[in-house]
Amino acid sequence: MAWIRRGGLTVAATVAGVMLVGVPAASAATGTVNTSGVALTVRSGAGTGYTATGSVPDGNSVTITCQTRGTTVTGTYGTSSVWDKITSPAGYVADAYVYTGSDGTVAPPCIQTVTDDYPYKSDSWSEADPWLFYKRECVSFAAWRVRQRLGVDFTNSYGGVHWGNAINWDNAASAAGVRVDHTAKVGAVAQWNTGTYGHVAYVARVNSDGTILVEEYNYLSAHNYDTRTISASSVGNFIHF
Repeated sequence: MAWIRRGGLTVAATVAGVMLVGVPAASAATGTVNTSGVALTVRSGAGTGYTATGSVPDGNSVTITCQTRGTTVTGTYGTSSVWDKITSPAGYVADAYVYTGSDGTVAPPCIQTVTDDYPYKSDSWSEADPWLFYKRECVSFAAWRVRQRLGVDFTNSYGGVHWGNAINWDNAASAAGVRVDHTAKVGAVAQWNTGTYGHVAYVARVNSDGTILVEEYNYLSAHNYDTRTISASSVGNFIHF
């Protein structure tokens, strides 16, 4: 089973409006799917919230071009948030089901895209999304990222608590048993208790210089997407699902 070290993923570049975070792949690796008979689902991204693009039969060999973090999965080789990007069929598989012959890193870190793939970007912001936040608001985008990237079935009533506006998310998280602290991590929700409604954003990157890259809606431009690199210490709270 392969585990990936996050150190060194500090290179960032912008290409055609899409930010790429990571380092170029140096070499591929191979692994063998072990699912005790069931085909392993291949997904379009590193998480159970991404769409399926195909499957790999149990026992088949796969070529791993790179590895990244995503939804935590419990499989044949324990519990891991590592996902392997494979070539055929193209996509990502949970590393917890892949034998590589090593507990160390076997492939380079993936180049990760940071882009506006929010499915309601053209919808009216007066409409509710499926998890009962208003579309194109910061809370809707953050909720969608948590569902998509982390595989958490998050809604406006998650944990039996009403989450509501962003200004209430720290209190709601605490009431729902979700950890709230001041430590920035990829996959956390950055939360501020400023203004009338507060604000939330998704942490896409944590940099070695104390800054973080966040993705968000309805901040720099009303009801639209943007990214910002800001000081981690400037964030009020970090919510960890």
